Amino acid sequence: MKIARLALLPLAVLLLSACNPLMRASWDTLKAATQGPQPLELTREQVEAVPYYQIVITAPTGEAVMALVRRQEGVQFWLASTQQVLMMEDGLAIRSVGFNDNLDGTRFVGESPFRTGLHRIPDGLTTERTLDFNSRYQVGVRLLSRFEKQGLETIRILDRDLELLRVDEHIEAPELGFSARNQYWVDPADGFIMASIQHVTPELPLRIVQVRPLRPGHAGE
Repeated sequence: MKIARLALLPLAVLLLSACNPLMRASWDTLKAATQGPQPLELTREQVEAVPYYQIVITAPTGEAVMALVRRQEGVQFWLASTQQVLMMEDGLAIRSVGFNDNLDGTRFVGESPFRTGLHRIPDGLTTERTLDFNSRYQVGVRLLSRFEKQGLETIRILDRDLELLRVDEHIEAPELGFSARNQYWVDPADGFIMASIQHVTPELPLRIVQVRPLRPGHAGE
């Protein structure tokens, strides 16, 4: 984790210098949990004024904009000004750094349905993956899941209404006595996840919304 932090620090400096004061203030809401941070009020103009692909996350401690600062072998590295890092692959959060609770690794048993595309999976698909929590000295924790397609829903992102396929993932980690429901709102044409609610760890549920997405087929993808 220290290596990831150090590698991204120069990019963080560039990121902050490129942002207007409103963006910096909105990112800092992740530090303001005890003060009751206000919800972000972003406009498309503000998002497009920053030369980075961006997501908005809502965590138990508040909301923040994160920018895409690195891509490596299909993994996207998203960074907040407060140094939280979220790593995502095919729309799934696979590692986190700097949050109140962190996921250190994710591995699927067999092929990842996120790589296939959630719009293509059979309804009722069951999968298994393992999770690592180094801070708890827990490695290889089993996570069982079952996917259910819920049909099309209209989701508003910034100033646009999008008709997206909702896919629910019912997850269970028997060793931890933990169960929850993840939700993904997917472009029915190509499976791109535009919004999601993911329990990255039992203590870290995140709502993730693509406000300036890097879609398949863009440069570097």
